[in-house]
Amino acid sequence: MIKDDLWPAARLIPISSASGVEAQERRAASALLAVLGAVDEFGRALLKPLGAPAGKIASFIEIPMKVDGRPVRPDGIIAVTRGDKVWGCIVEVKTADAPLEAAQVETYLDLARELEFDAVLTISNQYTTLSDDYPISVDKRKIKKAQLFHWSWAEIVTEAIVQKQHRGVKDPDQAYMLNELIRYLTDPRSGALSFDDMGSNWVKVRDGARERTLRKGDAHVEEVAHRWDALIRYLCLQLTADLGRDVSQIMGQDELVSTGELLAEVRIPNAASSLRLVANLATRQITASTMVEAPKEGTSKGRVSWLLRQLQQAPNHLKIEARVARSSSTLAASLGTLREDPHTIYPEAGHEIRQFGLSLTRDMGSKRQAGRGSFIESVLTTATEFYGAALERLSPWKAKPPKLPSRPEERVMEEVVEELGPTIQEGVEEAQEEMQEMAESPSESAQEESGDEPAAGG
Repeated sequence: MIKDDLWPAARLIPISSASGVEAQERRAASALLAVLGAVDEFGRALLKPLGAPAGKIASFIEIPMKVDGRPVRPDGIIAVTRGDKVWGCIVEVKTADAPLEAAQVETYLDLARELEFDAVLTISNQYTTLSDDYPISVDKRKIKKAQLFHWSWAEIVTEAIVQKQHRGVKDPDQAYMLNELIRYLTDPRSGALSFDDMGSNWVKVRDGARERTLRKGDAHVEEVAHRWDALIRYLCLQLTADLGRDVSQIMGQDELVSTGELLAEVRIPNAASSLRLVANLATRQITASTMVEAPKEGTSKGRVSWLLRQLQQAPNHLKIEARVARSSSTLAASLGTLREDPHTIYPEAGHEIRQFGLSLTRDMGSKRQAGRGSFIESVLTTATEFYGAALERLSPWKAKPPKLPSRPEERVMEEVVEELGPTIQEGVEEAQEEMQEMAESPSESAQEESGDEPAAGG
């Protein structure tokens, strides 16, 4: 790998005479690349999925180079050295609303091929989703020699928070540096933004869903569906930062045109089931729900009691639904109703509850951009409220382990206990009666010691 000692090193607190977007991108790139090399656990966690070895990380910014005789200046270079091997990566950074440009990314792929670098990494506020692994289209032929990766700023902030708060950083100085990076990137002036916009076609699609005028293949419908996918990705990142565990999205079907609904499913490690989200643009409501298997043993009363015991701290407005075996019908009631009368969802005699559905419905925000009263805010708050109120409290049912048959001496003891049980109980009751009588009337000895004469009968 080509490397020059005169390359300017990335600094944690960069000083730049540039202004505007250019200065913002330079500061963000320099701060991130400096911390990647300075905080061992953080740098390793981010670079390992890119194929980088565990080694010494060095980072540089704005290196003047040439591709086919044309001058280029990548925002950064990452070099990881392990033994005599060096893994190299070119970095392109965008902040705020600046989008990645296909021509620029393809130029850096050409440069990586010429320098025999391993990868090109882009960073911006754009998101990858389950349906695509890169936010823009590039010439696939240029990815044969060097791999192409993308990070959103939200992903970087999430990884930093998880490392700092959940996994930990051994060195206190490194922990301080990582915390400073989090503080910097979460400041709006850094240009590292959260997901904050459903796109220019949001109102048209929102109203079209209610009026049932949406058509499959329309560009504005596809844009909103893509934004929804990105919003769910952002929700997963938020939950990951809060829980310290990797929360992932499960691919769902697109029902926007046929039903006016945006659907998503999220998998949370060790949760009893997945979290399902339905944003109904026609009815303007958002529902978060989950489905858990009922116990395979016991009566309907026992199965409902099993669920209610786990939801003692859940809100009364949580909806509970019982699905009955060999029946398409369901029985439903609010949690508050079930607390007063569990019989409400008991099925008819001879039928068994096989599953419980739990759901929480909230009014949908209508505004396009993030903030109070926005669609984005209503999705995030409904999902996190439901998880905290219901899903995180549930544990899957487990059958009790089988018991060995009683040994002979145990059977003898059981018979003795059974035979003496009534006698022992009678003795206990007699003793309790005597103690009660003593408590109600003081003994003669107690009266003599006190010097009091028994009261004369009247």
